[in-house]
Amino acid sequence: MKKIAPSELILNADGSVYHLHLQAEQIATTIITVGDPDRVPMVSKHFDTLEIQVQKREFVTHTGFLNGKRLSVISTGIGTDNIDIVLNELDALVNIDLATRTIKPEHTSLDIIRIGTSGALQTSTAVDSYLATSFAVGLDGLLHFYASSPNTEEATLAKSLQALSLPIRPYVAQGSEKLLNHLAKDLPKGITATCTGFYAPQGRQLRLKPVASNLLDQLQNFQYKQQQFTNFEMETAGIYGLARLLGHHAISLNAILANRPQRTFSQHPKKTVERLIVQTLKRLCG
Repeated sequence: MKKIAPSELILNADGSVYHLHLQAEQIATTIITVGDPDRVPMVSKHFDTLEIQVQKREFVTHTGFLNGKRLSVISTGIGTDNIDIVLNELDALVNIDLATRTIKPEHTSLDIIRIGTSGALQTSTAVDSYLATSFAVGLDGLLHFYASSPNTEEATLAKSLQALSLPIRPYVAQGSEKLLNHLAKDLPKGITATCTGFYAPQGRQLRLKPVASNLLDQLQNFQYKQQQFTNFEMETAGIYGLARLLGHHAISLNAILANRPQRTFSQHPKKTVERLIVQTLKRLCG
């Protein structure tokens, strides 16, 4: 079996994957991702036991048990460039034999749950509410670097997006039906725009003028099979796209901290995120 070269799969001296500094036995098959490293202990403080704590750069990982279920929570940092690292290295931990640098004959599928913050695109979406992403539209370009064939729904939505005047060619990635049904059955669902930045890429203007000055209007008015663009953030399309290509399940649960058309922001963002964490853990672990 062909070995993966050291330049392609970089390992630390202890055999751990390069950026995350993790060994295969240090992660669970159910993984919660958060952007902020400080949000990792906000999740793991609810665990009954904590067995692993690892940090390298912005990547903090805690693994433990809650109600008998093993969970990992890992911080990704901001943006799909970091998601590219995190998803590929998590997959390598379970599907590549790091000692021999060969792909394992049996595939292991991970459940990946993003608990993140986001800004609403519709006036009807209240600040401090929650929503789940059914489809993510990548305005960042990550998945264009991977060989992929979109499913029928992804391809149809991508084609309908051609009617918009966007500064980048979007890609579309669909969330896991299994996880959406399990963790978000009662949550509003919609299309999430994953952006390559926080300011002009999300239609904000400080001192520099965005190229797409009508970006918010275009996304607010777009509709696909009775679904609308509901929110902006910076990771979900990368998570959904890579998870599907690698054979994992992924869901993005969004705490709405801002409403862009109403120009409002949460007065208690930490409490809003904490409630989403507690709700998600209850649904994951009973």
